[in-house]
Amino acid sequence: MKKVAVILLAFVLVLTACSGQGEQASTESVEGVPEEVQGGKKIAVIRNLPSDDHTKQFLDGARKEGEAFGFKVDTFISDNDDAKFQELVAQAIQKQYDGLIISHGKKDYSYKMIKPAIDKGIKVVAFDTIAEQDGETLEGITSTFQDDYKLAELSLDEVVSASSQPVKVIKLWFGPGVPPLDRRQEIYQKYEDEGKIKTLEVIGPTNFQDVQGDIASKVSSVLAKYPDGTVDAVWGSWDEMAKGAYKAMKDNKRTDIKLFSIDISNQDINFMREEGSNWMSTAAVDPGLIGKMNMRLMAKKLAGEETPETYDLEAMLIKQSDLKEDTNMTNLGEVVEGWGESDEFNEEWMKKLRDVHGK
Repeated sequence: MKKVAVILLAFVLVLTACSGQGEQASTESVEGVPEEVQGGKKIAVIRNLPSDDHTKQFLDGARKEGEAFGFKVDTFISDNDDAKFQELVAQAIQKQYDGLIISHGKKDYSYKMIKPAIDKGIKVVAFDTIAEQDGETLEGITSTFQDDYKLAELSLDEVVSASSQPVKVIKLWFGPGVPPLDRRQEIYQKYEDEGKIKTLEVIGPTNFQDVQGDIASKVSSVLAKYPDGTVDAVWGSWDEMAKGAYKAMKDNKRTDIKLFSIDISNQDINFMREEGSNWMSTAAVDPGLIGKMNMRLMAKKLAGEETPETYDLEAMLIKQSDLKEDTNMTNLGEVVEGWGESDEFNEEWMKKLRDVHGK
């Protein structure tokens, strides 16, 4: 028995030594890289939206970029449940992550939700989140946004060019209180005030566990009120709603109505490429790039480097006529110049970390 015990003890010691060597290798200093970002930083990415294609691509972009820097990246989704979202952020603060990437926090609670993280010295990058209270903002946060005004302009210009004005529109939108949709609404209101658009109906989701199904059902009910030729377009301020509307129009054989949207996914592309599709265009920013850029900004913050207070990601238009038979989110850049590409905030030391971590 003693011999067995000695062998087991030796085996444990070998494992311990190997484990120690592994930890040492993972925290080994890389020349030319700020010490502050070395040693396995922990980042939490917390998103207050359903688990749709856009969310998955955003999280994937953030995770891959973070892991390329040697960070440990945990992702969380609250399915648009504000109470659950705030609890996830509170838990992440308690677990002492080095950085938080916060996505889609509402204005009425985001300041109070994020302040404890700032007070603890945790770095914060916020996407589509306004952390402001009585005109006061939190120092040190970078707030990132898609260029929502441009997204709305690009999509609505397509709407107004598709028919004589005022274009009779069924509008897919909900709010106020959702920052990106509120900004898109500002542009929509401008087009409406100028007489370019006449809004027939406003439809929004109430079931955030199944936005597509919810909107499909509601649009189907509304379409029955409008004979052929009485509606020119459906405008989706968020593509998850546009997908539901597309299904409803297809089921009801309403190809007389054109569909225009904001945001993009593989499912959107597939619907746009279907034979006889009435989904004409969408304005978007690559969701994977959004996640990637938020993580680069986080890395710069951890390194103690200067970061902007706000940053807008460039909007692009994707037309049905641009798409090829094999077009998807991976190769969309082949038909939309500059899609998914940006060298902003891509520091030389980040490239060194990618080399080290094989990403």
